[in-house]
Amino acid sequence: MGDLNQTAPKLPVPGKRNVLINSALPYVNNVPHLGNIIGSVLSADVFARYCRLRGYNSIFICGTDEYGTTTETKAMEENCTPQEICDKYHALHKEVYEWFDISFDKFGRTSTPEQTEVCQAIFNKLWENNWLSEKPIQQLFCDTCQRFLADRFVEGTCPNEGCNYDSARGDQCEKCGKLLNPTELKDPKCKSCQNTPRIRDTRHLFLELPLLNDKLVDYINKMSVAGSWSQNAINTTQAWLTEGLKARCITRDLKWGVPVPHENFKDKVFYVWFDAPIGYVSITSCYTPDWEKWWKNPENVELFQFMGKDNVPFHTVMFPAMLLGTGENWTLMKSISVTEYLNYEAGKFSKSKGIGVFGNDVKDTKIPVEVWRYYLLTNRPEVSDTLFTWDDLQAKLNNELLSNLGNFINRVLSFIAKPPGQGYGSIVPDAPTAESHPLTKALSEKVGKHVQQYIEAMEKVKLKQGLRTAMSLSSEGNAYLQESQFWKLFKEDQPSCSIVMRTTVGLVHILACLLEPFIPSFSVEVFKQLNLPPQAQISLCDEKGDVDRARRPWEIIPAGHKIGDPKPLFEELKTERVEELRQQYAGSQADRHARAKADAAKTAEQLKKTKISDGKKQKPTKSAADSKAKPTSEPEITITRLDIRVGKIIKAQKHPDADSLYVEEIDVGEAQPRTVVSGLVKYIPLEEMQDRLVCVLCNLKPATMRGIKSHAMVLAASNSDHTKVELVEPPKSARVGERVTFPGFTGEPDDVLNPKKKVWETLQVDLRSDANLVACYKDIPLTTSAGVCKVSSISNCSIR
Repeated sequence: MGDLNQTAPKLPVPGKRNVLINSALPYVNNVPHLGNIIGSVLSADVFARYCRLRGYNSIFICGTDEYGTTTETKAMEENCTPQEICDKYHALHKEVYEWFDISFDKFGRTSTPEQTEVCQAIFNKLWENNWLSEKPIQQLFCDTCQRFLADRFVEGTCPNEGCNYDSARGDQCEKCGKLLNPTELKDPKCKSCQNTPRIRDTRHLFLELPLLNDKLVDYINKMSVAGSWSQNAINTTQAWLTEGLKARCITRDLKWGVPVPHENFKDKVFYVWFDAPIGYVSITSCYTPDWEKWWKNPENVELFQFMGKDNVPFHTVMFPAMLLGTGENWTLMKSISVTEYLNYEAGKFSKSKGIGVFGNDVKDTKIPVEVWRYYLLTNRPEVSDTLFTWDDLQAKLNNELLSNLGNFINRVLSFIAKPPGQGYGSIVPDAPTAESHPLTKALSEKVGKHVQQYIEAMEKVKLKQGLRTAMSLSSEGNAYLQESQFWKLFKEDQPSCSIVMRTTVGLVHILACLLEPFIPSFSVEVFKQLNLPPQAQISLCDEKGDVDRARRPWEIIPAGHKIGDPKPLFEELKTERVEELRQQYAGSQADRHARAKADAAKTAEQLKKTKISDGKKQKPTKSAADSKAKPTSEPEITITRLDIRVGKIIKAQKHPDADSLYVEEIDVGEAQPRTVVSGLVKYIPLEEMQDRLVCVLCNLKPATMRGIKSHAMVLAASNSDHTKVELVEPPKSARVGERVTFPGFTGEPDDVLNPKKKVWETLQVDLRSDANLVACYKDIPLTTSAGVCKVSSISNCSIR
């Protein structure tokens, strides 16, 4: 994932198609679930990859939404500061999106100085232009907590007739979707103390949407047509306009947020839905200081945004109104792609209630990322709610990916790879008369039409239709193979067989290109089996003639080219495993934790009974043997569970398939050096990575990063806005391989940290450099036999 980190940020190019892509900023109150992922980030990633495939000059900007009531609430729940919550969940989000192969150009966050600067600048313009007003409002006040309650600090019964949902939030009912004011709730309760608050008067700032109505309607009428807005976006927006725009409060009585730069409101912050959309702009400003060339350039830049349906009015009404009100020449959203809800088995995904499959769960299923991406995208809720079920996931993997797509590609490549006499010895045959071969000519016409239909669907952001069109090419390929009876042709008519094989290997190449936006890891593997470099091959550009060449698939891969080693691309998902997964992820996260706790208690009781036997020799029962394999309880999370060692980088080089990554060989005192992949290219020159001592976390579970498995992690420090990163360095006389210790803490490290237990994530938030540049865990220095470990110049910063 992650930030693609070009040597220089991309900027709009006159004469080219310049596309700016945003996905709704995910909130940091939990790990994202599959509904969140398909609703915004994954859909935007598909479109961003498509734009690159077509050769458009595009950037994909996203980040975590970190300010507001929910963060303060979560911080109270976890007994920490809002900043610590944001740091923790930003890292978890980034990890999930990296696993899902999300190709951001910049993944940032809103709790930055840049966010404050841009947000306050927009506010000042709105104030100068008289689009804001001060109004007294009645707000719920909790006498127990002695504070005004922001909307998400209140829950009660939805007042909407026919709904009456009893856990509606003060800003919006999660069940019916209606936007609310906290005072409208029936039987309101303070979320902190569960007492009933009372109504008191206070003053707030409002954006006068009614005064901006004409400007807004002109924009909506024009752009909803030009940008082919999805129908659900149009319906929601029109409902707001029909109801009549109302002044919207833009301030809140909170501490965690962007301060309001006004003397009368200095004790307030901006409402999260005023400041959150501005995050797109501020994160772009972290990507390039020339951010205005993207955001104040409507003549040359097209803005595409992706989100779930509950976010629509804030992007089609509120955010455009804010930008229009400044009087500046902003790039306004052209196209909005909106999804309905993805529901889970018998209920609804919910981050707040922990229901559903979450981003960190999918890794533990051992089902490959390309399967998850494919399933979510085929099930994308574009016009109505859709349902995630484990049986449907199994069916789509086994019937569509394995039996259709994987089968076609494996049949073609395996036959070419057979030794001479049985196949082609891995050499693509020549096919000089392909154009006059009737069956092949008919196929080529179908391929040309399908590629054109694919482009038309993707240009209109009809992603599910684009995926279906691409997959239908695989069905055409299988039908072509069957009708040609190539296995007979090889014995009876080798020139015709050569035409079939060279045509189908070209079709394999086309499929890998068309499907790259949807399942990129699959495409990388296909190009590996074709023995072709993926980055040079993934293209569907008019300028390069790729679209025209797709109509002649036999010309795509040259005769005489030697392919790689074919192997199956997908594995069958068995029914027994499906049932295990269904049981494992039933109920809420709290239910799962309770089940795990109950299982641990049951195991402990079994062990206890075994120990208090009468002393006679007994044969171990099956249950005792089973329970022996299970730990009785999870060890306390302490810093000693980390295996941090002094390492020496023997060799560092650029990752062959990722511009932002280094691949290092690091001596950590073992028989062989470890291969480690680090995202440090942007921050540390290659020559400075050579032959130096570093601190290495050695017991993380190995992870594959762009095709190379990383067997450890180098510790580094970064400043608050992540523009500067430095390695944590042991003293020069420290012994390679020695364990870094923490005075006052004793204990042995885990062999391998269990990713499910979040040991590293829990401990990492307390790893920082101090004012003297010493690397510390809770003020305890990282210590070696030669002294403490330090960073070069960044004090009081996070280490990870």
